[in-house]
Amino acid sequence: MELGVHLPNFTLPGGPASLATTLAAIAEASEASGLTHLSVMDHFFQLDMMGKPEDEMLEGYTTLGYLAAKTSRIRLGLLVTGVTYRRPALLAKIVTTLDVLSQGRAQLGIGAAWFEREHRGLGVPFPPVPERLQWLEETLQICLKMWSDDNGPFEGKHFQLAECLNSPQSIQRPHPPILIGGGGEKVLLKLVARYADAWNYFSSPGVDGVQEKMNILRKHCDAEQRDYDAIKKTLLWTARMPGPDTADDFLKQAEAFAKIGMQQIIVMPLSKDPVAQVQALAPLTQRLASL
Repeated sequence: MELGVHLPNFTLPGGPASLATTLAAIAEASEASGLTHLSVMDHFFQLDMMGKPEDEMLEGYTTLGYLAAKTSRIRLGLLVTGVTYRRPALLAKIVTTLDVLSQGRAQLGIGAAWFEREHRGLGVPFPPVPERLQWLEETLQICLKMWSDDNGPFEGKHFQLAECLNSPQSIQRPHPPILIGGGGEKVLLKLVARYADAWNYFSSPGVDGVQEKMNILRKHCDAEQRDYDAIKKTLLWTARMPGPDTADDFLKQAEAFAKIGMQQIIVMPLSKDPVAQVQALAPLTQRLASL
């Protein structure tokens, strides 16, 4: 099993003037600790469960571009891109740029978006859930077309493109891996089966709850004639961040998730010293690798 880190909080020691230095240190510690995934949130306001709306929140892809320059091995992405925040072809261009400049380390993490306040606050369209899921599928189709040799037009219900020209193309071929986040059973998991290279869900439902979602995903894969095992299963760890005093308990839980097919756990450093928290993960990476 692999270990990754997700940064949901930019209210860090030293304030905005020190953000660049702190983020660089977290990124460098992530690689030094043997982590395989580094992501940030795609939000404009801080989430209620994480702090106050007025707390610091950096734009996601700009942040990843900076982190790309501070790393050389770790995979970079948003967990996850809100489909409403960027036009589909622009998103494909942004992820391609990240892939080129990181020398093939970008991942398109994407979901249907949900945080209504920031949409209303900044004037971003926020259609109902069924329409956002339609946007999600068309966005995935456009991205895949932009990453193909077909530069022709795209005609969808919500998006129309006269040309799907994308130059330069991504370093990773046929395209950067696509990760879809969420657990909607009727539509979203069907999109995972149809389009995704990876899937992300939360640890909070526990092993049995996550297993139920995986069973539904497997059924969608069967219906789509897709190899279920070809989709990487990843888990955002919503419990306490593992540390020296909780490592054994974390590994016990990780082993239970590994037994049902989870391949990567992504943890969130939330202390006042996130660099130290990431550095402390180094001993866990080797132990997780054996699961």
